[in-house]
Order: sequence, then structure tokens, then C-alpha cells
Amino acid sequence: MIRTLLVMVVLLTALPARSQASLAPPPAPRPSLEEVRRGMGIPSTDEVRGQQDAIGFASRADQMARVWEWSARPPLPEALGPRPVPGVLGAICPHDDYLYAGRVYRQVLPLVTARTVVLVGVFHKYRRFGARDALVFDPYRAWRSPDGEIRVSGLREDLLAQLPPADVIRDAAMQDSEHSVEAIAYWLKHQDPRVEIVSILVPSASFPRFQELAAHLGRALATSMRKRGWTLGRDVAIVVSSDGIHYGTDFAYAPYGEGGVDAYQKALARDRDLLRGPLAGPLSPEKAEAFYSAVVDPLHPDTYRMPWCGRFSVPFGLLLLGETARAFGLPPPVGSPVAFGTSIGFPELPVRPLGMGATAPANLYHFVSYPGVVFSAEQ
Repeated sequence: MIRTLLVMVVLLTALPARSQASLAPPPAPRPSLEEVRRGMGIPSTDEVRGQQDAIGFASRADQMARVWEWSARPPLPEALGPRPVPGVLGAICPHDDYLYAGRVYRQVLPLVTARTVVLVGVFHKYRRFGARDALVFDPYRAWRSPDGEIRVSGLREDLLAQLPPADVIRDAAMQDSEHSVEAIAYWLKHQDPRVEIVSILVPSASFPRFQELAAHLGRALATSMRKRGWTLGRDVAIVVSSDGIHYGTDFAYAPYGEGGVDAYQKALARDRDLLRGPLAGPLSPEKAEAFYSAVVDPLHPDTYRMPWCGRFSVPFGLLLLGETARAFGLPPPVGSPVAFGTSIGFPELPVRPLGMGATAPANLYHFVSYPGVVFSAEQ
């Protein structure tokens, strides 16, 4: 009798738990291509990639011309070292609103003179799409820009043909959802109308997986370049998209207090340590891993230690640049931090009368930093 009662109690107490589980909301479905395009500033077509952000970035030629002109005027970003000569092998450039970050773009991107640029982008919404452990390519013939269409390089198809299937996701909705590549692509197009791009978004992965992905892509890139008689720097450059620290309680990151001058100065000092440490000097896998471990928990990559947008794009981009140089028998590229700024570090570019603006506030309790690094051949 007692045993029967115990069994009944166990069954009865288990029922609510099963009932609650059955009522739990299912995971949100991945966004459809139509949903993503409805949210774009200028929607894509089946052939031409449109524009995700038409507020923070220029969408007309006159806007882009003014941004280019005004971004060269003082006050200039902090210079953390001498600027190498143009023709660099690679770079790290921010992707925030032009009125905040334009001066840093202007110090970095003119040093990139290669006609073909592999753009390594942040994939902010990778969780919503369930993407990880692979590289995200687009299917488009060209990308729109304020200054006309940007051609997609034939390198993309060469790379896709060489890479293992598990390394690749080709998805229009994923690429359409992201603003971190277009932010830089428009500057490259403005300074060189002939520029061609390959856009690659980088979702979450472990560091060993990034090493695998970079080794595969670096070898494929070198093979495709040799076939064309191309070299790093002169013909192809690798540009990595990344904003730096996002500070404030709304970013769930305020280790030095909620904000204010003291917190601002301490947060910037930590970013300068990264710029002068793992992002400076000859590239190495150890430096890429040091950066990775500084900004994410290596055992749980989805967990920030420091909220840099480029927590995945930067380590992968460093590994890719190093692997590509190695495949050409070149010494490790040398990193030079050439510019550093923040969303409150200098006056906004006066673009609001042109119809541009900000997509987020900027103050001592909510600020973002902008790293500018270039990578040159060993001198």
C-alpha cells in the first residue's frame, strides 16, 4: 500500500513539470529573407546586395563625398604609432556610424590600395540564424553603394570551389542582415571606383576551429591569387571589420563603474593595451589567441569577457592574413596601430543636415571605441 502511494505521488508531482515543459515557448524561428529585406534601409534584389543601414552610413554620392572631405579635418584620432606607406597587406577598421567613427576610417582605409579586398565582417546576429563554425558568403553579383555598384570579385567562386563544404554557408539573408561589411566597402569604393570585394561574415567558433578555417581559406586564397599572378598588398588585401569596447550598463559591461571620466579613461587604457599588445608587431597564432582569450571565454565563446564587436572577426582575420602570407613564403605581416578614437572622443562629423545620423547615443555612460590597425610586409 505504501509503495503504491509513493508511486502515485511521484507520478502526480511529475505531471506539472511535463505540462510546463510542453508550454515553454519554442525557439524563435530564423528570420526569412523577406523579413530581413523588409528591415533594410535599401532592400537587396536577387542580383545586387542592398544597404542594411541607411542612417549611420552614406547612401548617396553627395553624402559620401562630404563624409570623405570632413573626416580628414582635425581633430584627428589619437596616433598610436607611425603610419606605414600605402599598399598594406591588411587592416582592422571600425564599422560604427560615420559621424562618430569617420575620422578613424579615414586614417586607415587610404593605406589599403589593393584592387581586390577580402572583407572579414562581424556577424552580429549569428545566434538568430543558428550559424557557427563556418564562414558566411553572399550570392550576389554586386553590392550597391553611394557611388555605384561594387563588383564582387571572381575570387569568391574560386574560394568556394576549394573549401570543404563544412566550412561554408552561402546565405543571402545572413549577409543582408549585417552592416559591418557595407560600412567599410563604401569607403573603399569611394577611394577607388575599380575596387572588387569578397564579403565573409564570421560567427562563433572555438579558437582551434578558427585555425582550421583560416588554414583552409588561406591556402585557397593563395592558390587563386597565384593563378592570377597576384600578390598580397599590391593586388589583394584583407580588411577586418571591428569596433572596440562597448562600455555601459546597457552593454552589460561596466567594470570601472557605470560611467564617467574615470571609467572612460580606464576602459580606453585597456583597449590601448590590446592595440599595442596582440594587435601590434609580427603576427602569430599566439597573439591571435591572446586577443581571442581577452575578449571571450575560450571554453564558452558566446560569452563576452570584453564586448568588442570583432571578438570573432579579429582573431580569424589575423589567422587568415598570417596563413595567406605563409602560403606565399612571406614573413609574418607586422601590425601597426595607427589610429584610435571613440564615439565621444571628438566632435561629430556635421552630416545630420545631409540626412544622415546616429543609430545609438554616445556619452560617458554609453560609448564605443574605434581601433585602427594596419599590417605591412616586414621591413
